[in-house]
Amino acid sequence: MTYTVIVPARYASTRLPGKPLLDLGGKPMIQHVWERAVEAGADRVVIATDDERIVEVAQGFSAEVMLTRADHPSGTDRLAEVAERLALDDEHIIVNVQGDEPLIPSEVIDQVAANLAATTAASMATLCESIEDTQTLLDPNAVKVVFDRQGLALYFSRATIPWPRDHDWSDPQMPHGQWYRHLGIYAYRAGFLKRYQDWVPAELEQQECLEQLRALFQGERIHVAQACAPVPGGVDTAEDLAALRKRFPAG
Repeated sequence: MTYTVIVPARYASTRLPGKPLLDLGGKPMIQHVWERAVEAGADRVVIATDDERIVEVAQGFSAEVMLTRADHPSGTDRLAEVAERLALDDEHIIVNVQGDEPLIPSEVIDQVAANLAATTAASMATLCESIEDTQTLLDPNAVKVVFDRQGLALYFSRATIPWPRDHDWSDPQMPHGQWYRHLGIYAYRAGFLKRYQDWVPAELEQQECLEQLRALFQGERIHVAQACAPVPGGVDTAEDLAALRKRFPAG
């Protein structure tokens, strides 16, 4: 199996401007992400950014980096530009590793690529983890996913799906059943990314603010499996950054 990792990294961020370049233990955050991707089994790792400052820093630690257009509405569209410019074959597998996840395990990157390679019915693959507490189950920021016996996604939602109809929510214990939280790592076939660029956002996607619903709406199949290792969350807020810096002593 051969695959390429693309790390989309935007400079602009409402809550943390310049997030990819923020220091963690003497290295910019984007370097930690790149190192995790290099440790995986990818044949190539490319940082895709819309900002010259990130290009300069990435070149400083010998990463392959590509300056992309600044007007992409999503990270998936940025990946599509890179795939086109690299002239990747339609069946070539691309793994999207977010530029704000410096603790992502390299084995998880390999896993999602291998899952897609083994599932010819799917044009995308992603991962999930079990939900073990009621707070997460009811949290709209924790995206839930349900899938069939072949591991193909049926739906993603911010709502609690499936809904335990007979559960008494005054009981603090978890209801009986099994729920899965979606993790934001994806593998794509390059041909899918070409198709994706031509689709307008679906109403479901707009209602839930989940761009993977655009693919389901178009009839594409998404493979889902439980991650083979715990996947820490990314960095979205100053609080996330402060907590993460405790795990990266200054170098």
